[in-house]
Amino acid sequence: MYNVHVKKYTVSLVRERLSDALDQADRGESVLIERRGVTYRLSVDTPRESRRARSAQIEILDKAVEAGEWSWDWQDGQLRFRARRR
Repeated sequence: MYNVHVKKYTVSLVRERLSDALDQADRGESVLIERRGVTYRLSVDTPRESRRARSAQIEILDKAVEAGEWSWDWQDGQLRFRARRR
């Protein structure tokens, strides 16, 4: 016999605690929402990567940017990026 914990919400309760219900579904727990005698199951379409497992979205190519040593210049009617002088 399996002991499966299923959280069941009414529509009015899930309105108050939607983030809790979404967190539970994200963890793989079963979440049911009941409305006028009809039961709906909340499930995650695709599992998300954990924040720690994600790779960097921005690759820093310029060392001045990485070190925070950069600024902007206005030249010839355009805004241009430049490294700060040391």
